[in-house]
Amino acid sequence: MDVMDHTTQEQQHTTGERPLAGRVALVAGATRGLGRAIAVALGAAGATFYVTGRTTRTHTSEVGRPQETIEETGERVTAAGGEGIAVPTDHLDEERVRALLARVEADHGRLDILVNDLWGGEHLVAEHVFGKKSWETPLADGLRMIDLGVRSHLITAGLALPLLIRSDGPVHIEVTDGTAEFNKRFRDNLYFDIAKTTPHRIAFALSEELAPLNGTALSVSPGFLRSEQMLSFYGVTEQNWREATAQNRTSRSRSPPTTSRAASRPSRPTRTAPAGPAPRRRAPNSPAPTT
Repeated sequence: MDVMDHTTQEQQHTTGERPLAGRVALVAGATRGLGRAIAVALGAAGATFYVTGRTTRTHTSEVGRPQETIEETGERVTAAGGEGIAVPTDHLDEERVRALLARVEADHGRLDILVNDLWGGEHLVAEHVFGKKSWETPLADGLRMIDLGVRSHLITAGLALPLLIRSDGPVHIEVTDGTAEFNKRFRDNLYFDIAKTTPHRIAFALSEELAPLNGTALSVSPGFLRSEQMLSFYGVTEQNWREATAQNRTSRSRSPPTTSRAASRPSRPTRTAPAGPAPRRRAPNSPAPTT
């Protein structure tokens, strides 16, 4: 069974190519990269999608990329056939997350799908991870990685789950860098290691808790994602990246829309089953998947 199967037979019969019509979803961390692609892919299936992020048309987050905004993501979801609702949200701010979920509850009374794709710490990775020991990383920056990659996920899951379990088939998806198998190895730096391995444990734990409720929790790794930030780093675009493969590693990359299919149609395991092959190690200072 997959996410698409969480519609009733009647819904599938009446919605045709829109098997998620009537379903309510939230992608936390959808400004760019895989989060945006998942939102658009599921929106094309007819879902009502709340998308969140910190960069808006009037404010740029610490990621430092005003090129992509959460409003644009919402518009793309709607253009794809769903209903995109952009809600600027910092998921480390508990009150803003509570307000977001109160809005979802007021509008729909439940949440069917939650995608936790929160990160936005590439500026910290480039400077403090590759070739650096944890004691060489400023404590504030190390703890910021934990906040962005772990605490934000826990806040969002913890506050959203009471709404999610009202669904007749709740789905929780954790997105991180590196499959569970790949992440058995040391991930370059103590803080980065914790930030990138913990989402797998969140998915595993929630798969146990949600199973009696006909629920699914799983984790997804995009591998070497050809995100907007990665394309900028290598000085290429989605249109000409193949021309530059001799000079960089983009030949081994995947586009966000391609990778989003793993999240939009995941298998439904009894235990969490991270999707996608283990990524190759990135060159020093090259970007990881971003949200």
